[in-house]
Amino acid sequence: MAIESPTLDIKKELIQKTVFSILFSISFAHLLNDLIQAIIPSVYPILKQNYGLSFTQIGLITFAFQMTASIFQPFVGYYTDKYPKPFSQVYGMLFSLAGIIILSYANNLYWIIASVMLIGTGSAIFHPESARISNLASGGKRGLAQSIFQVGGNLGTALGPLLVALIVVPNGQRYILWFVIAATIGLAIISKIAFWYRDHLILRNNNKGEFIDFHNLSKSKVKFAIVVLLILIFSKFFYSASLSTYYTFYVIEKFHLTIQQAQFHMFIYLFAYALGTILGGPLGDKFGRKYIIWFSVFGATPFALLLPYANLFYTDILMIIIGVIISSAFPAIIVYAQELVPKKLGMVSGLFYGFAFGMGALGSALLGILADKTSIEFVYQICSYLPIMGAICYFLPNLKKK
Repeated sequence: MAIESPTLDIKKELIQKTVFSILFSISFAHLLNDLIQAIIPSVYPILKQNYGLSFTQIGLITFAFQMTASIFQPFVGYYTDKYPKPFSQVYGMLFSLAGIIILSYANNLYWIIASVMLIGTGSAIFHPESARISNLASGGKRGLAQSIFQVGGNLGTALGPLLVALIVVPNGQRYILWFVIAATIGLAIISKIAFWYRDHLILRNNNKGEFIDFHNLSKSKVKFAIVVLLILIFSKFFYSASLSTYYTFYVIEKFHLTIQQAQFHMFIYLFAYALGTILGGPLGDKFGRKYIIWFSVFGATPFALLLPYANLFYTDILMIIIGVIISSAFPAIIVYAQELVPKKLGMVSGLFYGFAFGMGALGSALLGILADKTSIEFVYQICSYLPIMGAICYFLPNLKKK
């Protein structure tokens, strides 16, 4: 009977351990990455005023950013699945750093587009590899790990506009250079994570059984489950686009609030969204991801249907409930997708992050056109029916809990 050496036992224990220092580090790096991304829409008023840009040109800038940030992600993930690159995130942050510098000095549409494409490329490299790292550092608590990772991005998205308002708006475009500090801190954090990632890959390669089978589904059933998840992403992020992009306009128009008052109500929603992100992953670990996904997308339906008809007080209450419920889905969806295709973590993570970004961008654009032609209140009435699509969760197969 073969006896495993103590060294081998230690290596296996290291692989199976939940490494919270790495999870919180990658979450903070996610905060910095998404903070840099959030600069782009936040400085649109300055760029529009400085260079006389039309709304069509603003839309073109958004399209250029979202295309690079979303389309490249599954390709980056596919490549790094085959050829792991522990230091690829460092290169991604360097792209973002270059984008910040160019954006601060850009004096025409072409340079602005070039800068946002660099930031988008950096983000496309960051997300699939970060999702893989959070999975490797999870020690089996994949939902918890994904929630910790994603809440960093949510906080970065919320902080970006606030910092632009405090630093850039009063002083001018050149003050975008201050965000070089965020990119530099990000480089330092990501470099340390890269060394852990490299050493962890060596440990895993020296121990067989790297991949765990979470199901015995046929390839056709796996593909069907992925299609169902993508439909859910469409429903969730189209509806989320109406909330995150147009909520301030909605409460200003409906309740006659000032911009400052509207931003306060927006913060309530963003806080609830971050809370739901934290809860979604661990609940998926405990109760099964299918049920959390089903509850998160479909469960928001009655509250979404009530929202367009509520007064201001109940609008805040409903937005808290909707924010917590609907945001809990994404960590569970990402981990469920990773468990469907455990040998292609980077590709499947990149596919879902990229598709989510793309749906958010498409939703914002189409809903903006609809709002111009009708009203922002009509947009919220139409979008309130989107969570009903969550009923399609019925067709998702149950995966093993362990």
